Amino acid sequence: MQIADAQKDVRTVFIGGFPGQLVSSVFWCASAATLTWYSFRAGVAVLIFGGMFIFLLAQLLLRLMGRPHSLPKGHPMNWLAMQIAFTVPLSIPLILAATLHRHSWFYPAFMIVVGCHYLPFMFLYGMRLFGVLAALLIGSGLLIGLDMPSPLSLGGWLTSLILLVFAFIGRWIALNEVR
Repeated sequence: MQIADAQKDVRTVFIGGFPGQLVSSVFWCASAATLTWYSFRAGVAVLIFGGMFIFLLAQLLLRLMGRPHSLPKGHPMNWLAMQIAFTVPLSIPLILAATLHRHSWFYPAFMIVVGCHYLPFMFLYGMRLFGVLAALLIGSGLLIGLDMPSPLSLGGWLTSLILLVFAFIGRWIALNEVR
């Protein structure tokens, strides 16, 4: 199988990243809302523990849409996708260490990690769009984290919005390619 064919499979099955980014956007929004109107710790817990279910809920969403929910067994991109998926949970200790130092770094640190997580998606999906998404998340995380006077939840709300917009852009690109 050629790399371009494998990338097209990923774009087609996962609709340009639509279900994963949509689910992620919901968790970021729920976390920001919880942090804003309930408590800091609960908002942190929503994002960390909710994030554990992103892939499963994305697969469920694909099934509800009547689409294949995963790549075929033995597909050459399966291992890369799994390796990329583990970058975020393996970085949580670093995010928590930054947060212990300064609560206001929780969302910025998470934004930088998630942005870095999206960089290899450019190869996985064969879409430069993920480079733009990564740059926006990393850049926004850096700007918010540089002691900018801003609400503690700004990064959560902003990331939720960015992921939502990019979910629909990726979906539009992938569906147009199929047509």
